Amino acid sequence: MVGGGEGSVVIAAERRGVRATLGTYAELVRVPNLFTAPPDVILGAALVSAAGAGVDVVPMRIVGLAIASTFLYAGGTTLNDAFDAPEDEHERPDRPIPSGRVSRRTAFALGTSLLALGFVVAFVATGVSGGLVAGLLAAAIVVYDGWAKGTAAGFLTMGATRGLNVVLGTTAGAVSLLSLPASALLVPLVVAGYIAAVTGMAASETVGGNRGAVLLAIGAVLGSVLAVGGFHVSAGSGTLETATGLAFAVAFLWWVGRPLRAAVSDPTPATVGPAVGACVLGLVLLNAAFAAAGGVSWALAAGVFLVPARGLSRVFDVT
Repeated sequence: MVGGGEGSVVIAAERRGVRATLGTYAELVRVPNLFTAPPDVILGAALVSAAGAGVDVVPMRIVGLAIASTFLYAGGTTLNDAFDAPEDEHERPDRPIPSGRVSRRTAFALGTSLLALGFVVAFVATGVSGGLVAGLLAAAIVVYDGWAKGTAAGFLTMGATRGLNVVLGTTAGAVSLLSLPASALLVPLVVAGYIAAVTGMAASETVGGNRGAVLLAIGAVLGSVLAVGGFHVSAGSGTLETATGLAFAVAFLWWVGRPLRAAVSDPTPATVGPAVGACVLGLVLLNAAFAAAGGVSWALAAGVFLVPARGLSRVFDVT
């Protein structure tokens, strides 16, 4: 029989073990980044709403798609580490797989399961349209993680995953994507281009020295902000909606500006890594800036996700 004192020690040890395991898997899926996925979906839904499709009558579809998007993102980050395990043994030995806290086989199984779950949830939420986009998104994730990473095609593929995530949100409305205004159709492309540039910068994160990639990311930031202004003008946004969008765009510039300045001045791992992290989380603000066209509530619904993302980034790595 275990005495009271010994029993307490055992229970405490078990709790520490559970916390350590949860922390390991939170690290594996990049838990701060997971909160950047639903804002993509909210932006897509806001684009449909701004076009007058009345997407606000089916809020549960948006919730379902946001959950699906989160599963897809978690599956992508998990498979990323599974594929990168041999390289990480030298460059990032503290990650869950090379450190021995998670087996590579387990990571492959978990990542695949999360992608499948994301597809199923999207299909349940919006039927064939959501399932089709989620399937394309899952395929793009696998292509990037498994084969295209580190190449120009890989940067574009990663950008495409984010663009498709925005498109996933548009399936919350009972309209065809092609029926949306041209300006709305360009928004996923802007998001895709921004993330492609950030991915290119991230490719030199562990070695540094690629000032050109940082400059390209800065160009993508500036181009995205200009696109926000142009989108609100072309969409005929009201004064309040335009002001809200521009406010979020300024916040986006402020959020990514300082780390990008540091990275372009001295492109080393110590500066490029934080710049990449800031740009990944900053996408939430960019999404909110575009989403304001559908109304202030859409912008706030997207932007609020930066709060948990930022809080968790103090504990877990973003990149």
